[in-house]
Amino acid sequence: MRRLLIAAGPLLVVAALSAQPAPDGWPQFRRTPALGGVAATTLPDTLRRLWTYEAGSAVESSPAIDGGVIYVGSSSGDLHAIDLATGAVKWKYLTSKDLGIGESSPAVANGVVYVGDLAGVFHAVDAATGKARWTFKTGAEIKSSPVVVGTRVLIGSYDGKLYGLDAATGKALWQYATDNYVHATPAILNGVAYFGGCDEFFHGVRVTDGAGVVKLSTDGYTAASAALEAGVAYYGTFANDVIAVDIGARKVKWRFEDPDRQFPFYSSAAVSGGVMVLGGRDKHVRALDLATGKPRWSFATRARVDASPAIAGNRVVIGSGDGRVYVLDLASGKLVWEFEAGAGFSSSPAIVAGRIVVADIDGRVYAFGR
Repeated sequence: MRRLLIAAGPLLVVAALSAQPAPDGWPQFRRTPALGGVAATTLPDTLRRLWTYEAGSAVESSPAIDGGVIYVGSSSGDLHAIDLATGAVKWKYLTSKDLGIGESSPAVANGVVYVGDLAGVFHAVDAATGKARWTFKTGAEIKSSPVVVGTRVLIGSYDGKLYGLDAATGKALWQYATDNYVHATPAILNGVAYFGGCDEFFHGVRVTDGAGVVKLSTDGYTAASAALEAGVAYYGTFANDVIAVDIGARKVKWRFEDPDRQFPFYSSAAVSGGVMVLGGRDKHVRALDLATGKPRWSFATRARVDASPAIAGNRVVIGSGDGRVYVLDLASGKLVWEFEAGAGFSSSPAIVAGRIVVADIDGRVYAFGR
């Protein structure tokens, strides 16, 4: 039987200013602190490859885009700054040469780029020059992506902790301990950071002081990051289900489990137009109704889908382990366009100014547009 546990005390709502993207920017994983994965632009009717950048090693990190510059990490340990218009490198910053950057995706705010590496070091880098501002050492590898909330930057670590740091200095202001890895990126609502943990709990942590305000048992090991929409958190788990958590009611609103295909969900959802879209390790991309969890459509790829989708207008963009980038119709799931790279994708796309930017595990960063 599935259990539902709630931390004692009322849910505290604390006002905190979240870093918001420019009208057509993508400054962090999933674009906004709510992690919805929705672009502020639409895509042209026809797409072509505009340029390819060779990072030189595998890229699992998802790109951030701010001020016409792309920031993305690679397994060589380099944080790359790439010109969006031309694909030319602006600078590189070396983090951990031995272990490199894994899935941690950069966040950009106030002229600083933040990213974690697999040596457990969290870096703040000057966005203009590529020079280090400061570093902070956690107790284990970092696969979570940072989120900037006012003067705080939050980062999870495989040491089981979520850290709240001073964004300007890197000083640790608080730490919140869980019972397993913190893999997911926290989503922010009303001054509280929400994430599903590898300890099978859904956590709510106050940004100002790191106090835990929500702890729900979901009986599902979770690596995916939750997308927030209208007070509900949506995410998939390694228990082969997708969960909607009503934050205000502090309960699971619905669960989706495919009766025929029992596979984990690693992909983080995108939410728009009354649906959530995510990839599955059963090789499918799915759209589920936000209100009920009922399937809207399913699209089959040729390999598991660990990358997270992005939504731009009436289009869904997602990469698959089969080495293809797919553009699907949001309403029907029908294929609109595809590109075959030959190497799989675990990096998730960023979309700005009518352009798609995404990287593959062979280390190629692609830009597609008109």
